[in-house]
Amino acid sequence: MQLMGRVRDSDEEAFRVLFDRYQPILFRQALFHTRQADVSHDIVQETFARIWEHRGTLRPHQSFLALALKVSGNLVRDMVRHRKVRERLEGEVPQPPLSEGDDPHEALQLSMLEDVLAGVINEELGEKCRTVFLLSRFEGKTNREIAELLDISPKTVENQINHALKVLRRRLGKRGG
Repeated sequence: MQLMGRVRDSDEEAFRVLFDRYQPILFRQALFHTRQADVSHDIVQETFARIWEHRGTLRPHQSFLALALKVSGNLVRDMVRHRKVRERLEGEVPQPPLSEGDDPHEALQLSMLEDVLAGVINEELGEKCRTVFLLSRFEGKTNREIAELLDISPKTVENQINHALKVLRRRLGKRGG
């Protein structure tokens, strides 16, 4: 397709033509899956942004619509998967009860730290890493018990815990510094 070659060569007008032509189709497709207009608009914008960022790899005879549908479909799947993980893990990080003598300022700081911790665990750790970490630190399971439960090696359990701790140290270190 002639427009694809022009986009590959960074022709913004050709990109605008493709955007105007295919944006409504991609939006309807995303809306069908997400049922949320705002999310669908974000997915379409991200789709076009990614195509533009990787325009140097476009092949002139490739179907733009097929490419755009593939990119947006992947974004929809990622969004759905992340939403399901968040929903499943919501509340999985236990909140310790405050005792009557707790200082309200300390309680607020603790609550904020717990929110950051939960966010890092739920958003920045992969599913396997998060599961291993929660079983280890919040369920009190040994590495061997976790390995047997998840059918993985104890060394993998150890590596996943170390990775989780490294991510937490990095994120909590940025927060404190």
